[in-house]
Amino acid sequence: MIEARGLTKRYGQKVAVDDLSFTVKPGHVTGFLGPNGAGKSTTMRMMLGLDNPTAGEVRINGKRYSELKNPLRTVGALLDAKWVHPNRSARAHLRWMARSNGIGMQRVDEVLEQVGLTEVARRRAGGFSLGMSQRLGIATALLGDPEVLLFDEPVNGLDPEGIHWIRRFMQGLAAEGRTVFVSSHLLSEMALTAEELVVIGRGKLIAQCSTAEFVDNAGSSSVLVRSPEVPQLQRLLEEQEITIRSTADDRLVVDGATTEQIGEIAAQHRIVLHELSAQRGSLEDAFMQMTSDAVEYQTALGEATELTAQGVAR
Repeated sequence: MIEARGLTKRYGQKVAVDDLSFTVKPGHVTGFLGPNGAGKSTTMRMMLGLDNPTAGEVRINGKRYSELKNPLRTVGALLDAKWVHPNRSARAHLRWMARSNGIGMQRVDEVLEQVGLTEVARRRAGGFSLGMSQRLGIATALLGDPEVLLFDEPVNGLDPEGIHWIRRFMQGLAAEGRTVFVSSHLLSEMALTAEELVVIGRGKLIAQCSTAEFVDNAGSSSVLVRSPEVPQLQRLLEEQEITIRSTADDRLVVDGATTEQIGEIAAQHRIVLHELSAQRGSLEDAFMQMTSDAVEYQTALGEATELTAQGVAR
């Protein structure tokens, strides 16, 4: 489990993380979302003791990172896939990490096989593609068989097969009862991967809830109706003050009503329905709506537009 309490980080006058509190529980993949500049990377660095908080703390399984004797046995992390010394082979890098944390050498070959790097284990890491470097970073995170795993943009550089693999892999780790915390800008992938979300903006917590709740709470729901009797159904719905968002020859998109309500109205008037289905918003739509006030460059863009309109060169 990860517990952040009152986590704050200031760089001079700039507040990168502002009194941030949240909990990441085991057994689920939890997505960590926020616009650029929201403080995600800073937060993850403070979790791992790479940055010291100005105030507050993070505890991993009840302890600060600095209190862990062999940290790789408790928490594994992928923050920067390219931090490995370029002249070291994948196996040499993992063996060095294993020795530093009292991990047996047989574990090195196990994680190389887990991430699909066995055949290139003796190649220098400097010659790896970004996708191969990501796999090596994941292998490093797995080396101590930790209960807690942190991944920052783990699908960067992976092809579609690799993305599918890491999604299933992270879900499998969570199913084993581990705590899996994943930061990503790829919202479509997070919608498929994460059951829970922590969403921040300008260093503050915006939401902590399930992915389904986040989408439902942020987005407007609608119902798609297909019928050969659309004009009659539309009239009946409007009489009930139900909003019709759009119409076509054989379909309606309806706001502010459930499938049950529409189905009952159609049944009462013997209207044939070919389709009646609830339409949920996407995670991307919900994210854009919930974080619209926390986008770092929104004000600057507005200022640039105003200055351009006044003929001021930039």
